[in-house]
Amino acid sequence: MATITDLNTGKHVLPMDWGAIQWLCGEEIDPECEMTFGMVYIKAGESNSRHVHPNCEELIFVLSGECDHTLGDETYQLKPGMMLRIPRNVPHNATVTSWEPCRMIIAYSAPDRKTIGE
Repeated sequence: MATITDLNTGKHVLPMDWGAIQWLCGEEIDPECEMTFGMVYIKAGESNSRHVHPNCEELIFVLSGECDHTLGDETYQLKPGMMLRIPRNVPHNATVTSWEPCRMIIAYSAPDRKTIGE
């Protein structure tokens, strides 16, 4: 059976000091799904904490804003229209370099995405 989630309802929003995540699909929303999907924004000049996902890889796609994204020992400058694949267990985080928040689509290869801070 299909799951429809409306981004405009404000449901499943996880506020953070640096911004917020809104989950659109995952095992808590749809117990039959096979991945996690959502939207994230990081405030201008802010960073999310460096972390790993031990049970899945992550794809991020930048919608607006810009960020420097660390991935292991490398740093990538991401702009709208760019995608980054983050392998399982690789430490990463993003620091917004633009005057506006960085908004991204995020997808994980597991319905029960795990996150462990460094």
